[in-house]
Amino acid sequence: MVYSASFYNALMVGGKTNQYLIKQASYAVLGLFLCYVTFMLKKKFFWNRKILGIVIAITWISLMWLFLRAVFKPSSRVNGASAWINLGLINFQPLELAKLVLIMYLGLILSIKQNRLLRKQRWGEVIREVAQPMIFIGSMIFLVIIQPDIGGALILSLITLVMLSSSTIPGKMIAQLSGALVVLFVSAIVIITKFPPSIIKHNYAYQRFLAMQHPFQLEQHAGAQLVNSFYAISNGGLFGVGLGNSIQKRGYLPEPHTDFIMSIISEELGLVGVLVVLGLLMIIILRMISLGFRSRENYDSLIYYGVATMILAQIVLNVGGLLGLVPLTGVTLPFISYGGSSLLVLSVALGIVLNLETSVKSEKMKKR
Repeated sequence: MVYSASFYNALMVGGKTNQYLIKQASYAVLGLFLCYVTFMLKKKFFWNRKILGIVIAITWISLMWLFLRAVFKPSSRVNGASAWINLGLINFQPLELAKLVLIMYLGLILSIKQNRLLRKQRWGEVIREVAQPMIFIGSMIFLVIIQPDIGGALILSLITLVMLSSSTIPGKMIAQLSGALVVLFVSAIVIITKFPPSIIKHNYAYQRFLAMQHPFQLEQHAGAQLVNSFYAISNGGLFGVGLGNSIQKRGYLPEPHTDFIMSIISEELGLVGVLVVLGLLMIIILRMISLGFRSRENYDSLIYYGVATMILAQIVLNVGGLLGLVPLTGVTLPFISYGGSSLLVLSVALGIVLNLETSVKSEKMKKR
């Protein structure tokens, strides 16, 4: 699908029609290798604080580097954001690593503190217990917001909220926190949309909110991407116009092989193709949730739920954006969109999930 969605763009920049396909195939092979290596590791490797600390440091320094570069070298921004570090063979996106690091970090911290958290019944007690990790997580989310990457920050926030909800923190407190965050988020959207401060009227995020509300009124400006996404979906109908026959990928949609690949799938393969893709992704997510429910280890459950949330949040933000249900955030479709950083991190995440599942089965076999 990457080839079909990208060959026109490749021609327009003077490259070979299969250049994106070759790169993505290379990432896929490397991803399979990383998935296998992660799968073969001893389970205790993931609990190693020194190794996790090194990866956390690399992630945080990378995010800080993007922040400093955006401040002192604004020309380095791509599409209004400073989100990538050029490593030669690949444009590394620290956000992708941050998602996995957050899951592993929270899984370890919350499983260590589970007995103490069970005894906490007041907000003050819980806050004192999780203050240190929350400060670190908050700083990471802040560095993502100012790239600016609202979609990435939202995914990190959702992962944090779900993993906290799945931990031993009292459910009543989680419900109160979730309610407060929803009210705060909705209030911010209403205030910014109805009474926008002059400083953000030309901000890209604000323009995307407007485009979501009035796409056809802003068709020549902020709404252009969303309107062309609608056209692609409409053209596809039930069975699509055929693989390779998309019209909207021919210069109308700016990133048909990344952000808007689902629009191209809809146009070329129709609603049936979309449902097949989403169905396959949902099988992966539901399997992880099922493993989380059945696991007797708090750490394992937290990792399962964290990875499932990471994938599901990306799907919701990507597909929701294409349908105009949420603002376009630049979030790609997991496993399907073109992108090395995302595919490699997702491969490692799957390797971890398979590792944990196999470890449990091995332990059961030993007890028999």
